[in-house]
Amino acid sequence: MLCRRPCPGVFLRLFATSCRRSSLHPSQPHLPRATALPTLPVAKKVPFNASAHGRSWSDPYHWMRDTSDPDLAALLAAENAYADAFVGSAGGGGLRARLAAEMRARLPASAATPPQPWGPWLYYQYVPEGKEYPVLSRKLRPSSGLVGTLLDYLSGSEKEQVLLDWNEVAEKNGYVHIGTCRISPDHRFLAYTVDTSGGELFSLEVKDLLSELVIFSPPDKGIVSLAWAGSSESLFYTVCDETLRPNQVFCKKLQSDDAGFLVFTEKDANCCVDITSTKDFKYITVFVIESDNLREGLWPIRNRVDKVQYFLEHHNGFFYILTNAPVNDTEMTTEGYYLARCRAEKSLVDRWQIVTLPAPDCTIQDMDIFHDNLVLYLQKNGTPLFCSINMPIDVDVQEPKELDDLNPWFFPIPSELCSIVAGSNNDFMSSTYRLVVSSPVIPDLTVDYDLRKKTFTILHQEEVTTLSANLGSLGFQSNASSIQQNLHLVENSQSWSDLSKLFSCQRTEVISHDGVLIPLVILYSREAHCHGESPGILYGYGAYGEDLDKSWCSERLSLLSRGWVLAFADVRGGGDLSWHLAGTKANKINSIQDFAACGMHLIKEGFVHQNRLCAIGCSAGGLLVGAVINMRPDLFSAAVLKVPFLDICNTILDPTLPLTVLDYEEFGDPNIPAEFEAISSYSPYDNLAHGVCYPPVLVTASFNDTRVGVWEAAKWVAKVRDITCTSCSQSVILKTNMQSGHFGEGGRFMHCDETAFEYAFLMKALGLDDIAMP
Repeated sequence: MLCRRPCPGVFLRLFATSCRRSSLHPSQPHLPRATALPTLPVAKKVPFNASAHGRSWSDPYHWMRDTSDPDLAALLAAENAYADAFVGSAGGGGLRARLAAEMRARLPASAATPPQPWGPWLYYQYVPEGKEYPVLSRKLRPSSGLVGTLLDYLSGSEKEQVLLDWNEVAEKNGYVHIGTCRISPDHRFLAYTVDTSGGELFSLEVKDLLSELVIFSPPDKGIVSLAWAGSSESLFYTVCDETLRPNQVFCKKLQSDDAGFLVFTEKDANCCVDITSTKDFKYITVFVIESDNLREGLWPIRNRVDKVQYFLEHHNGFFYILTNAPVNDTEMTTEGYYLARCRAEKSLVDRWQIVTLPAPDCTIQDMDIFHDNLVLYLQKNGTPLFCSINMPIDVDVQEPKELDDLNPWFFPIPSELCSIVAGSNNDFMSSTYRLVVSSPVIPDLTVDYDLRKKTFTILHQEEVTTLSANLGSLGFQSNASSIQQNLHLVENSQSWSDLSKLFSCQRTEVISHDGVLIPLVILYSREAHCHGESPGILYGYGAYGEDLDKSWCSERLSLLSRGWVLAFADVRGGGDLSWHLAGTKANKINSIQDFAACGMHLIKEGFVHQNRLCAIGCSAGGLLVGAVINMRPDLFSAAVLKVPFLDICNTILDPTLPLTVLDYEEFGDPNIPAEFEAISSYSPYDNLAHGVCYPPVLVTASFNDTRVGVWEAAKWVAKVRDITCTSCSQSVILKTNMQSGHFGEGGRFMHCDETAFEYAFLMKALGLDDIAMP
């Protein structure tokens, strides 16, 4: 394949070393001069033995679990100094700053979401010029006609009301993470949860939007979900126990001076409790509670069954239930959810009618409900679909209907690979549904779909300041050809910008170890990519049923324009229910093998040079990448493990640690010998190999992280330095944020700086840090 410019290989520098890895990966980084780097940190060892199921093992870094130990603080400070010097030397000392400047230059000075109507108000968020965080605001909806406009002006109703400014909270406390925001149905109050330490111990504040004063802030920490009663007089909220498991529901009557009173306690340590209100605010779902009639108590919808889930909405006297419960007492389906309903009467909630079952090639993922429409989120052959159905549905339905029999309108969406996220869509009476559409080559689009007229309007697209002149135009189409005749629109009457002329984005399938096909999305620059020579990154997660994020990210352009390939592996453990279960417990090895297969595919097919493939995994994705590095230390030439879950054996054996018992469902119960053996077989920390050459790895951690303890990263790095190749391990570095938690700082400019650090490390690790931006 001809390249318009030299391939990266001509700029490679050799790393002179006698270790075996240098012959396999000639593009190893050169270390800065000894005088330029601080002394390589060495962690102390304290004898400690752990045991389970008749076997024991030594863990000399167990002492790091005590985060108050001054030796840990000193070690992390030394590691940070070493990491800063290591990455700071990349590109002659200025690469990280140049990358950060590139990324910041692509961000608009300010940004805003299109206002979304709800009742008499227009709600929206914006990031002020030069600020890190958003501001939540609202304005009254404008009146129609000339007279109405004049009255609006005279009354000052066009004035913006700031409801919550993240920047003010951050400036006051040094850190901010807003968990949940809920406007009351009468638009009088704002309830929100805020974390100012990074430990995710959220506090609750309720603000009176008339007086703009906080009127309720209970002393409880660890508040997670919120739900308003329909009268706006009561607020329900959940509180966590000492392991961060939401286990109690409280209710606060705003007109009372009394504290919130306990409504429900979840006693099963394997379950957590979540609450939400139905769209019309008539019910709170824990089991089910009439939101303004607590005397009726809780209504259980069905008896609890392992792995069975229920999502409930209310419409016109019916509960609509999205569930994977067994149909007619048959075995539980793992292929997704179906839609059922029952009368919203306490004595009738166990009498279900199935409205529609999913088609063999289509799964129902979620639903939303309005006065006149039901919206379903579907997936068909890995492609997201949305459709609306007119409400109410025929009340005489006795047998499940095919989805097409309900006359759905499928939303027109781009035919390319897309990430689609629903907007807030709070207004039950609305006939408009908002989506944010994105893909690796489509900057975020905000689109409103008119459910009555069956048309759509593109409201906004994220600005990419340095590329606006190069954007192409992309038409839309419906992905459901069977109802194409029902689309009341003119094909290509609207279009939006994309980068497909500049960047190739393709989806393929890779054969894993057991013959299962693994979806892989591959992104690269049409101009800068060099077949068989380009460097690349493989991203993976594969846990908790979460989809790997493939939405638009302007930061990636700094790599794409330098010829890098970015690939996203949808390994088992993520995705829908069946795909998730295929990567849990004893099946976790599938996730690991899937990821390795995708990496080998990128090399075999010439997308990436065999000595220039990198990997990035975050949190549980760090476990995935760490396990593959142990299994195939020669596969990746560098990796970034972000707040990684690496010491799974020791962590999951301690039920007092946050979230540990809840993780039994995902990784296995260590009290069961077979499940513990499965966990120990892939644990990244426990399977490090003596004397083996490991690739350069950047490991990031957060000191206040309650999901993945800071010691997980610190222990892994210390053990790598202790037992693996002493030459290679000098390029394994640890960077700890001493102020933040699991989700990092969160600000848009700070995120650019963090990403620039990661990219600079990878470029240095491959010896490509002197290649300039084209």
